[in-house]
Amino acid sequence: MKTLLKKWASWTAACALGLGAASFAAPTFAADAAANYPSKPITMVVGFPPGGATDVLARIVADHLGQALGQPVVVKNEPGASSNIASDFVVRSAPDGHTLLISTIANATNMSVYKDMRYDTQKDLVHIIKLMASPSILVVNSEFPANNLQELLELAKKNPGKYSYASSGVGGSPHLAGEMLELRTGVELLHVPYKGATPALQDVLGGTVDMGFKTSLGVMPHLESGRLKPIAIASPERLPDLPNIPTMEEAGLPDFHVLSWNGISAPAGTPPAIIEKLNKEVNIILKKPEVQEKLRALGAQPGGGTPEEYSEFISAEIQKWGEVVREADVQL
Repeated sequence: MKTLLKKWASWTAACALGLGAASFAAPTFAADAAANYPSKPITMVVGFPPGGATDVLARIVADHLGQALGQPVVVKNEPGASSNIASDFVVRSAPDGHTLLISTIANATNMSVYKDMRYDTQKDLVHIIKLMASPSILVVNSEFPANNLQELLELAKKNPGKYSYASSGVGGSPHLAGEMLELRTGVELLHVPYKGATPALQDVLGGTVDMGFKTSLGVMPHLESGRLKPIAIASPERLPDLPNIPTMEEAGLPDFHVLSWNGISAPAGTPPAIIEKLNKEVNIILKKPEVQEKLRALGAQPGGGTPEEYSEFISAEIQKWGEVVREADVQL
């Protein structure tokens, strides 16, 4: 009996030691992974075609990040389904920091617009850092008979359904911005969806459609030429490059913010040490004068901050646009 008790005690001690070793192995492994990271080229996945603002931004950051980490950072375009194809690709990749996603506002709006999502933006991705935000501007054709928000709303209230706004497609942020304008003000506008931002802008310029919410990057040349009239900018503050355009709040509509934003995310389960390392390096990159100059040339405000701040920002965006989708009963 004593022999059996001694054997049981020895076995219990061995198990305890084994468990102790296992408990120390996880953080040691994570630390080693971060120390050796990156061990191969990094793929940065963009859910939109080459040449757009998101793609241009990704390549700016990828170039500097590759230099900082000592490994190439390759941009991979996987367009389609409002970035769902790219996001799903990243979610199903190894969580080792070598496959990253350029997450965008679509990752927030898609959570409510799409009914058959294969991934969850909050559960299946870990968010590293916000790269930039570009506020939308409500613009009208140069011949439109209103010069400010109050005049526009008065016209729309007197003529329900007469005036139209263009968007890049059902469920995108320009569409949801129009829906939010209707919900907040009680006006009734005609939504005209297009297959992309370019044809939507062209028809506002041509007068086929009256207005639209457009990013500052897309409309700045047309504002300067006078082909478009700015009504208000959907951001908390005026843009330094467009100081004469009032915010929505200044125009009489408080808390009306529509930002086209993006950042870097990774598959859930990516070691925290790697997340921290990427966050640190990208924060440094975003503070470089030459990078800030390039971002402002894109009509964007440089981002930065902690992973927690970016994650909280995305959660707030999911909630805000989810409420708009439900209240407006947006259907794909």
